[in-house]
Amino acid sequence: MVKNLLITENLNLWFGEDHILKDISINIPEKKVNAIIGPSGCGKSTLLRCFNRMNDLSGARIKGNIVLGGKDIYKEKIDVYDLRMKVGMVFQKPNPFPKSIYENVAFGLKIKGIRNKNLINEKVEQSLKNVWLWDEVKDRLHKNAFDLSGGQQQRMCMARAFAVGPEILLLDEPTSALDPKSTNKIEELIVELKKKITILIVTHNIAQAGRISDFTTFLYLGKLIEFGKTEEIFTVPRDSRTEQYLTGKFG
Repeated sequence: MVKNLLITENLNLWFGEDHILKDISINIPEKKVNAIIGPSGCGKSTLLRCFNRMNDLSGARIKGNIVLGGKDIYKEKIDVYDLRMKVGMVFQKPNPFPKSIYENVAFGLKIKGIRNKNLINEKVEQSLKNVWLWDEVKDRLHKNAFDLSGGQQQRMCMARAFAVGPEILLLDEPTSALDPKSTNKIEELIVELKKKITILIVTHNIAQAGRISDFTTFLYLGKLIEFGKTEEIFTVPRDSRTEQYLTGKFG
């Protein structure tokens, strides 16, 4: 039986007077890949950022519920810093810190107060292995992260998020700035990582969503049009707008 890790009920979000998300209710299953698709400007990235309260930084106003591990992350007293450790995020463009590869991956561990060097070494190595990067960088861990290729930088950012032991990984268009070879590697990696972690990915690439996701969320004009198993949504969508988007009639 699939367990729901993240539950969203009647979520509404405004930036000023602009009503961006409208009555979004979805249950995100544990250790699955959930793709969020829809035309530009439909609220995909905004929805993703609700799950680790990144929209707080933009002055968003929110109504509704988002429940993670039995706690409403907007209603109850919650440490937002701790939440962002549990719900890691990787952005559209790789964003390495101007530090070594090692220091990038170890960053969150040190912020958490971990001082045991052997433990940090172990977690850095394991995190880089989790994203298939260890063998490529193990002999240059103390080189600047900017020396890595774009695809390697993105995998390192995933390792950095992974190091602190999150329950969920949010990926906002993680391959849009990468070449096809790097994109393919990231896609293979995402499918492998769901054995360990729940993944939500925003993508404009419909084919990518079809390849790697177990569930798909289709947004249009800030509303949830359809949510369900990817195979079903891609073959027998229940809403005509879903079918039109998937067949390229708009978007």
